[in-house]
Amino acid sequence: MQLPIYEHSANFPFSREDVWAWHARPGAIRRIMPGWEGIRPIEVGGIHDGAKTSFKISIGPIPQRWVAEHHSYIEGEQFCDNMVKGPFGRWDHAHKFLAVSDDEMTIHDHVDWKLPFHFFSRIGAPIMVMPRLRQMFKHRTRRINADMNRQAKYKDAPRKRILISGSTGLIGTQLSAFLETDGHDVHRLLRKTSALHPDSDKNKIVRWDDQTGEVLEGSMENFDVIIHLAGAGIGDKRWSKKRKQLILNSRTIPTKNLAENIAHLASPPSLFMSASAIGFYDNRGDEELDETSSIGSGFLAETCQQWEQSTEPARSAGIRTVIFRTGIVTTAAGGMLQKLLLPAKMGGMGPVGGGRQWQSWISFDDHIYSIHHLMNQDDSEGVYNLTAPNPVTQKVYAKTLGRVLKRPAFAPIPGFMMKLLFGKMGKGLILDGQKVHPKRLIESGYDFEHSDLESALRDTLGRFN
Repeated sequence: MQLPIYEHSANFPFSREDVWAWHARPGAIRRIMPGWEGIRPIEVGGIHDGAKTSFKISIGPIPQRWVAEHHSYIEGEQFCDNMVKGPFGRWDHAHKFLAVSDDEMTIHDHVDWKLPFHFFSRIGAPIMVMPRLRQMFKHRTRRINADMNRQAKYKDAPRKRILISGSTGLIGTQLSAFLETDGHDVHRLLRKTSALHPDSDKNKIVRWDDQTGEVLEGSMENFDVIIHLAGAGIGDKRWSKKRKQLILNSRTIPTKNLAENIAHLASPPSLFMSASAIGFYDNRGDEELDETSSIGSGFLAETCQQWEQSTEPARSAGIRTVIFRTGIVTTAAGGMLQKLLLPAKMGGMGPVGGGRQWQSWISFDDHIYSIHHLMNQDDSEGVYNLTAPNPVTQKVYAKTLGRVLKRPAFAPIPGFMMKLLFGKMGKGLILDGQKVHPKRLIESGYDFEHSDLESALRDTLGRFN
């Protein structure tokens, strides 16, 4: 019986050499993996013959380990991978890079596959396999085009040596991968107890005690940019008195220590970028907010204020400092959206606490691209709101998510239930809201990948039109 075959061709408005270089760099596999699949790389050995890549993936409720070995490598033209362990009976994937002109090329993917019991391959193909393959390759095409379009804007700028804290977190992992595919020299700032991702370069780390500022391994000298993202999760657990203190201390103490460290370096970075959040504004109803708006009141506002003030040693030393106040990052890979997916898929996602509270969101890609954009603006300095230009109410968010998932979204959830389930965290993160606009980001010339919520949700969930 002939093996099932899947073929896919995608055109790119870039030279074959540039697209090949993007794929050959560290970080490429992280960028092309769809967030909705929950794939976790374990080993990434490159694309040369004999190199192995392995990752964890779920097929339904069953976790699987996929191990692929590369073969038939031709520099600049093709690489292939064959599954040696995993959920398929056979999987042999050839990636061919075809030049169309000097500034246009095509990637042609050819996959020979079968299920473990070959008899079921043709039966299962239209239901279990082909729809996921079409989703995956459409995602890859969109992601490569989007990344390379952003990177092309600054292709003539010198590559930078970059140090990132929080590089093992949700945002830091993808930001590091994106910058690596852009050819930057990315290093990771880790706490003494932090585990490095298995696919990261073990020779490019700086280890420190974030509570004392002591550098334990490597050096912070001679970086062009330092990006600080680390901090305990705000929405991970109920806000007990102990948890609130951890949230505050995990932001203010390391930020102050890092700012003081780089202020005393012999060769300090020219740019220090540090995270903050739109919780700075607290619950403001329908008030239109931008970077000039006053601080709110409450735990989140006070935390953000102290967090931002902790960067002062670097600023006082003359180091250009950018603070980005992040909104709700919209990604199926984690954060609020991931928590909402199960009830939303069951049709139980409706207005929460009336649904009138504003949700200032930003797509995962726009969050990463805006950091990259500000990093490449020589005059960027001060506070920037990283939110999409069109905030929505929680009711609109729920309806839009239901429409994308093709599920009803009308079942209301009373506000008191959120308070019972999550305590003060439920009020601060779910029932309160703010209508925030990215005024300074837009003025800097940033062009959004996803300015409307539905396109962002479709992209991160793989629910393409």
